[in-house]
Order: sequence, then C-alpha cells, then structure tokens
Amino acid sequence: MARRYEPAMRQALAAAREAGLRGDVPVGAVVLGPDGSPIGVGGNERELTGDPTAHAEVVAIRRAAEVLGRWRLTGCTLVVTLEPCTMCAGAIVAARIDHLVFGAFDDKAGAVASLFDVLRDPRLNHRPRVTSGVLEADCAALLGEFFEGRR
Repeated sequence: MARRYEPAMRQALAAAREAGLRGDVPVGAVVLGPDGSPIGVGGNERELTGDPTAHAEVVAIRRAAEVLGRWRLTGCTLVVTLEPCTMCAGAIVAARIDHLVFGAFDDKAGAVASLFDVLRDPRLNHRPRVTSGVLEADCAALLGEFFEGRR
C-alpha cells in the first residue's frame, strides 16, 4: 500500500527541496483529492512569509481547501515528507483529512508517533488513518543535508 504513495511523496520532496533553496527547513506536502489527484502542494514558507504557521502541511491544506471550495477535506490524503508537529496534527484533524502519509519520523517534534500520537487519540472527533515511512531514507537525507550545511 505504501508504494502507491511514492509518486506523491516524490512531489512532496520536490516541494521540500524548493523550500530548502529559499532557506526554509525542507519539508514538503501534497494533498491528494478523493480521486487521488494532487489538489494542494506546499513547502515550508516560514522564512519566506514570516508566518510561524506556514508549515508545509498547513500551506498544502489551505491550497487544497481553496481548490475544493470547502474546509472539510474528507476523502483526502495528506502526504508529507516529515512527521507532523502538534500544530499540523491539529490542522489535519480540523480539516477532517482521512489519511496521513509521512516519510521521516521527527524525534524532536513529531506528534503522530515519535513524541505524541495526536491523530489516534480516542478523545478526538476525527482520527485519520496513518501510513509512515514512505521514502523515509530520501526524506531524512534531505533534512540531514540541510542541517549539516548549517552547522
């Protein structure tokens, strides 16, 4: 099943590379519509926009909501290169995204498996399915190269 998301993850990796070239942490995200086609693509834009909420996931979710003309993204899948943080996990729940697919785990801020498990908390009104580790090595390598160049 995870292999079917590799093309979307490659698209997310391309968005992540673009973000890195702009000086943002290289994280990219793609929202797939109910038919499986990309309807929202984003990379981190915090440095670009000065907006602390401009994480790749939020950018892609906003673009997908604009395309669909609604905030409920039921039937959609979010594919992201890095495990979402607590803010982004909350946005995924709020947007009613059905499925999250991510690449690399985030031991410092991950809120889906590493530090917290926000998306599968039974107290929430919406719990997306989660698929992890899609092109994990590629996703982790991109982040590693970015931070290595800054040390």
